[in-house]
Amino acid sequence: MSTVSPVEALREVMRRLRDPQTGCPWDLEQDFASIAPYTIEEAYEVADAIERGAMDELRGELGDLLLQVVFHAQMAEEAGLFNFDDVAQAITDKMIRRHGHVFKDATATDAAAVKQSWEATKAAERGEDASALDGVAKTLPALMRAQKLAARASRVGFDWSAPEQVQAKLDEELAELASADRTDPGAIHEEMGDVLFCAVNLARHHGVDAEAALRDANAKFERRFRYVESKVDVGAPTDAAKQAAMEAAWEAAKSTERGEDVDK
Repeated sequence: MSTVSPVEALREVMRRLRDPQTGCPWDLEQDFASIAPYTIEEAYEVADAIERGAMDELRGELGDLLLQVVFHAQMAEEAGLFNFDDVAQAITDKMIRRHGHVFKDATATDAAAVKQSWEATKAAERGEDASALDGVAKTLPALMRAQKLAARASRVGFDWSAPEQVQAKLDEELAELASADRTDPGAIHEEMGDVLFCAVNLARHHGVDAEAALRDANAKFERRFRYVESKVDVGAPTDAAKQAAMEAAWEAAKSTERGEDVDK
């Protein structure tokens, strides 16, 4: 008696959900474009569980993400494009091809060498006429995409040589933003984009993941502002006294995080 694997059982569930006669009306209405946002959301939920150290949640989140792969593969199979096995075979072939130091005769002594070999293989796959920027998905978060675009350009020599040069460029961009015509929203928009892009490059030159740094900054702001809300009635009309109280509470939140006695 054969035993159906969990993956095959999941695929069968998706086939049933997509059955034109007996399937789920919602699932039948979906297409690649309508499911894509859910795929992105599930990937972020996986990352969130990892960041919080919630290993008890990670299994479920990975399952949700796997469902997205199965969903897309099922729709592709229905359209005669490819199926789940094709997806699995393609990534298997890619991993073997890009890990020549494991599966072939290539050598790599450390993680940096592995990364260099990986990128060289990717470049060869793109072909000689491809742009260095090819393959950087347009749907990535803007901050993450900026860092990847700049890193790709850096690999072909288009880059600053030191963080100090990037800092000077950021100061220049900030000055241009400060002098931009306040009556021209388009100009402000463009200059602000230049500032953000340059800030991402400064993070890259310092070896900082800009997306992760901003995510941590968001968490810090949220943590401190919630402290402010616990100390000040933020729903009350804003006046000088309330503004001062909120500022004092904000500074107290910072001191508390540093382990200082805010009651002194």
